[in-house]
Order: sequence, then C-alpha cells, then structure tokens
Amino acid sequence: MTTSRQRPSRAPILVTAVGFAIAITLILFALRGFPAPQPTIDRAGSADAPRDVSVIMRDYLFQPDPLRLIAGERVRFTILNGGLEPHEFVLGDDEVQRAWEAADAAATPPLPLTTAPPASVPPGTGGVRVLLASGGQASAVFDVPVTGDLFLMCHVPGHVEAGMVGEVRLVSADATSAPAG
Repeated sequence: MTTSRQRPSRAPILVTAVGFAIAITLILFALRGFPAPQPTIDRAGSADAPRDVSVIMRDYLFQPDPLRLIAGERVRFTILNGGLEPHEFVLGDDEVQRAWEAADAAATPPLPLTTAPPASVPPGTGGVRVLLASGGQASAVFDVPVTGDLFLMCHVPGHVEAGMVGEVRLVSADATSAPAG
C-alpha cells in the first residue's frame, strides 16, 4: 500500500508576496505627491551671521523648490546629494549657467571608460558651484545679489534635459514670514 503525500501549495506565499509588493508600490507612489515642507525665513543672513539654507539634490530635482532667498543677504548652503548619481549645484545668473554648461560639456569624456578632465570656468565668473558624488555633502557661502535673476541647475550631461532645474525666488526682507528655502 502506497500513500501519496500532497505537497503544500505555494499559493499563499505567492499571494502574500504579490500583495506586499503592491502595497509597497502604492505607498511609494502616494508619498511622491507630498513635497517637502517649506521652512520659514526667520531672518536675513548677514556677513557676520549667514542664514543657513539646506538643499537636497535628488535624481533630477532640487529640494526645496522653489528656493527662496532674500535679495542682498549672505547664506550658508548645506548641500546634500541624496540621489544615486553625481549631481551639481550651480546657482547664479544666466552668464554663470552658460559658463558652467560649457565647462561641463568640455569636460565630458570623449569615449566610454576614459577619464574626464576637471571642469573649470574663468576666475570671477561668480555664482556658486558644488559637484557631489552620491551621498556627498558640502557647504558653500553665497552673497545673494540685490537685483537680477538667479537660476539653479545641474549641468552634469543630461541632467538639465531630465528636468534638474530648480526655481529661485528672490524675496524682500519684509516678506520673511513667507515659507522659504
């Protein structure tokens, strides 16, 4: 007399795994719709006491967005690359952006697996530029101009095209109760 043993079904394990994957996907999708809260500006930065501003670079975006700065203040940026790729923080007017775009294009390796030359712009170009590897962090002090437009971009090849452009809003010192970057 032979008895046949039935193997336990793997269906409950499969259903549980698929259900877990769906739940995680829905949670991550829902969290994308909630932007980081905008901090408030409590004071304008000065030469003696720069205002601290934190910026996180993620894959193809900057946070906070928009970045709010007070015209004429001095800020100390703490910049963190929270993305998986290297990213660049370039803050400045149109001339600064064009200079770093050209410098990064010239420093792009001509062939795969070749070493790129370092990117540089002429002294006195202005603005601020920080290039960070994934997980990197750096600080930079910047004097916000009183007039003119500022732009925030990542000129690593392909990143501007992928949307890594942040909005910069210059606000007056009396508008410091508004949310800020």
